[in-house]
Amino acid sequence: MNYELSVFTAQLSDNAAGALNANGATGGPDGIAAQAFQPGQNDPFGGDPNGKPFNSHVFSLFDAWTNPANASLTPSQLSIGRGQTIFNNRPFNISGVAGLNDVQNIPNISGTCSTCHNTPNVGTHSLPVLVDEGLSGTSIASALDNSYLPVFTVQCNSGPLAGQTYTVTDLGQALITGNCADMGKIKIYGLRGVGVRAPYFHNGAANTLTDLVNFYNTRFSIGLTAQDKTDLVNFLNAL
Repeated sequence: MNYELSVFTAQLSDNAAGALNANGATGGPDGIAAQAFQPGQNDPFGGDPNGKPFNSHVFSLFDAWTNPANASLTPSQLSIGRGQTIFNNRPFNISGVAGLNDVQNIPNISGTCSTCHNTPNVGTHSLPVLVDEGLSGTSIASALDNSYLPVFTVQCNSGPLAGQTYTVTDLGQALITGNCADMGKIKIYGLRGVGVRAPYFHNGAANTLTDLVNFYNTRFSIGLTAQDKTDLVNFLNAL
């Protein structure tokens, strides 16, 4: 186990941007090997073990690529830098996410992509949080396709949700706990190496990163432009 915990792997180059540690960037295995981590680190809801406040600047790998005045940066590197900035800083309203809004008792959370993907330079959630963003429902955004999945109808027969019926393609955590409150809840995934892990989401409903970005843009009304989407996809592809 000690050997496995000392081995770090990470993407080192991008077909368009070149070496991911060029021009001051810190992509690649060296950067992730030097990244400190504690469970709860940078938790946006007060769970940081050292009491530190949440910092939405979760990814800093490409900080050196965010300066358009730097003549040494290529258009692809600048695009990745812009995508990182969007991921860290573009605000939107998070609502209707079971496991997040209900647990925190906050119907509307002003956040960014890094609110859920809060582990520095990795993008998992630093605490074991399971959420349902609506991906297990039978009606999902047009960019996604879950028509190949089975459909389950579940009747809640006890507890505060007694009498409620769910129609889902995946019971999520409820399959383990038996609690209707856990219907459709799944883990928040890490983002390193995400570019080679298609299809996306736990059910494979998004064929490409563009489909994934389009889903979130629609789901949370982020208001991304075509250039924003391209930059965000380029950033995710470089992780």
